[in-house]
Amino acid sequence: MIVIIMGVAGSGKTTIGELLSSRLGYSFADADDFHSEANKQKMSCGMALTDKDRDPWLAALRTQIEAWLAAHQGGVLCCSALKASYRLLLGGADRRIRFVYLRGDESLIRRRLAGRTHHFVNEQLLPSQLAALEEPSETEAIVVDASWHPEQIVLEIERRLRQ
Repeated sequence: MIVIIMGVAGSGKTTIGELLSSRLGYSFADADDFHSEANKQKMSCGMALTDKDRDPWLAALRTQIEAWLAAHQGGVLCCSALKASYRLLLGGADRRIRFVYLRGDESLIRRRLAGRTHHFVNEQLLPSQLAALEEPSETEAIVVDASWHPEQIVLEIERRLRQ
């Protein structure tokens, strides 16, 4: 199974993804590591990426997912996956792939982003991320409150993955 932890910047994707992958014994990948230097530079300047900017990034993520699937290996991928079209490209129709949406209110996310250091995504990008976000339904993803304690979130995800 591949689990894609999605949500806006600051929702806790990496923290939850690392904990979940450790608990499940799955490989872990952070989509941030797949961005080109040009994309990282653009975002660090507070400029939102376009779909054209994201195309090679999404293709690289899909390649990672296909490698895990081909190897019959479990994987946890942290990826914003803001739009339904991105989720479909990443494998939204494949039953071996499950999405987990970390839903958080804007004030929580702003506080988290304000406390970030040494990351190319900052709170300047939050308005564009919220504008681009097409929230998945409860049938498309496991939806979890991002304000919960990380351990509580991971336990809930594990419980829902077993259903």
